[in-house]
Amino acid sequence: MTPNADFFTYLCRSVTTTPYEDMKFNVPSKTLSGFVSAVSKVINSKNPLTILNNFLFVLEEDTLTVKASDSENSLVARLDVTGTEGEGSFCLDARRIVELLRELPDQGITFDINDENLEVKISYSSGDYSTVGINGREYPEPEQADEGERLSFVCPTEVVMKGIENTLFAVGTDDLRPQMMGILWDVKPDHIVFVATDTRKLVKFTNSLVQPQCECSFILPLKPATVLKNVFAKEDSIKVTVSERNVRFESSSYIFDCRLIKGNFPPYERVIPAGNPYTLTIDRQSLINSLRRVCVFGDDGNGLVKFKLSADNLTLRAQDSSYGTSGLESLPCQYDGAELLIGFGAPYLLEIFNTLSTPDVMMKLADPSHAAICLPAENAPGTELLMLLMPMHIVD
Repeated sequence: MTPNADFFTYLCRSVTTTPYEDMKFNVPSKTLSGFVSAVSKVINSKNPLTILNNFLFVLEEDTLTVKASDSENSLVARLDVTGTEGEGSFCLDARRIVELLRELPDQGITFDINDENLEVKISYSSGDYSTVGINGREYPEPEQADEGERLSFVCPTEVVMKGIENTLFAVGTDDLRPQMMGILWDVKPDHIVFVATDTRKLVKFTNSLVQPQCECSFILPLKPATVLKNVFAKEDSIKVTVSERNVRFESSSYIFDCRLIKGNFPPYERVIPAGNPYTLTIDRQSLINSLRRVCVFGDDGNGLVKFKLSADNLTLRAQDSSYGTSGLESLPCQYDGAELLIGFGAPYLLEIFNTLSTPDVMMKLADPSHAAICLPAENAPGTELLMLLMPMHIVD
């Protein structure tokens, strides 16, 4: 379904120009519950403005929109309602509404809003609830759109979801490196590259199943990426509109406006080694299970696990000299290089191999000082996934 390009324009016009008046509408409780639960994901636990703890409801004809914001990002949902009377806007406490709707039985409910005292009555066949709303005109208006060039393209939802799922775990958390605290979207005319790194690990996921027919790049922060993944997963397609400071994701049901991270993402291609000569191929789940067992007896502080590689055999070893504990396991594998001893952080390895989904995985290796490249044994059609992990210094 092609997103409605006029949806956001109509919403802003409704909030700023429609006078407040008596309103009434009917809506299925579970339908509204699903939408408010989704929209609530953008609200912070602590907001700079108290009113941002509320939803903004806008009623116009037979359409109800629900908006939430954290001052940098805003998420809007649209749904059809029946039995409408009047038009206007009002705000309600988000937490209370989400919790009420979650507990209501699946049936029609009626909202009745009194314009004199802003009393909001919510009723259904066997219950009535009453609360006091806030005038919708008090809700902060969206910032003016960026001036300058705006690029748009429509992307299959699955492409966006896979891009986020494969890179989210590698997003950095260091405030001193803000450009790494998000996912890079490197958009090319015939493909999109999703990249994330925290300096210890890097993920590059290329998807050529989409052809944006434009070229741009932007860094999507961690929170908007998580909200996008959780809210838009069931949508048919997503229209992406990029400007200098913001990006908008629009589907048939939602509009999500996000503030972008300023600055340039590190030149990721330069850190990906091109000449790792040795290849390890191993059963993914067996490696995950062995890592989990071995690291129990290792040093919790650094999570170091030593890989000792020889022909057709991988030995994993971890130890904690402070407590006199150690763990060792051997696994069959395919390995075509010289004997090698190299160390990795077990938590990073588990993140990588849990994100990969193929039965077998590969590691391209060179020596104990060079980054390892982790790959699926086979990429899905039209995609290429590469994960890079820096080794740890070991003394053996």
